[in-house]
Amino acid sequence: MKPTQKKFNAGIFFPALLCTLLWGSAFPCVKMGYQLFQISSDATFQKLVFAGWRFSLAGLLVLITARVIGRQNIIPRREQWGGVIVMALLQTGVQYALFYIAMSHTTGTRGSVITGSAVFFSVIGAHFLFKNDKMTKLKGIGCFIGFAGVILINLNGAGTTEAGVHFMGEGLMLLSAICTGLAAPVCKRLTDNGLAPMMITGWQMLLGGFMLLALGYCGGGSLTTITPQGIGLLTYMILLSAAAFSVWSILLKKYSTSSVAVYNFLVPVFGTLLSGIILGEKVVSLRNFASLVLVCAGIYFVNCRPKTAAVK
Repeated sequence: MKPTQKKFNAGIFFPALLCTLLWGSAFPCVKMGYQLFQISSDATFQKLVFAGWRFSLAGLLVLITARVIGRQNIIPRREQWGGVIVMALLQTGVQYALFYIAMSHTTGTRGSVITGSAVFFSVIGAHFLFKNDKMTKLKGIGCFIGFAGVILINLNGAGTTEAGVHFMGEGLMLLSAICTGLAAPVCKRLTDNGLAPMMITGWQMLLGGFMLLALGYCGGGSLTTITPQGIGLLTYMILLSAAAFSVWSILLKKYSTSSVAVYNFLVPVFGTLLSGIILGEKVVSLRNFASLVLVCAGIYFVNCRPKTAAVK
């Protein structure tokens, strides 16, 4: 059977494009935040405080918006709190603790491409959680090709790992991507069970942000250098988190996990371009180009389906 591309769905494409653009911008923004707040590479607990304020305030913003504008009930029922706490741990607490530490030990370009591997773990998770979202040959090919792009950007021309690759950088970023990938099918399961997308988004970020703040402050971290530029950057990051996670949760409620999660492959495209523009990183290279081609090819194959035989 020959693959055929799925019909273009603007209802997924444009919102997913917005989310991935916002998430792509987060990579250079985090590194800029370290400069503006004067957070050194070894100041782990300061990074957690920085992340904690971003997500706790973003979560509060989402809940207030859902209550005031959407007139939604924002308090989960007793039996729903377990799922909300799992999402807070997985999607915000653990994921962004790993992410913020890793960003001090890798470039924005590498971090964004490695994050694209989250698609692989989302598709696998969906295979086990949903009967109508199973792994197929084409999805497997797409994930393999996309993941090859992640590996390629971490290899030098001779095919060996560069000296600058560290577990604290690229290794932790990969673990963060695993959390991202597994959170997508978990979020869809919760919305399928009656939790409103904005409620999940708000509480996961608020509680996850509190976890990060608690760890950061208990470890002696704090934001000691406050400037208008730093506050402005933090405000933007709060808004991008609130918008992107809310829209993404709504997409997961309406569509299958794999059809939405595959757009995570666009995060490295935007992350690479914006890291070059904002941070001045060297992004124009054959290896970077080849990596982005591979992850974009992964989008094509995961969005393909077998052509069914005509009914006689």
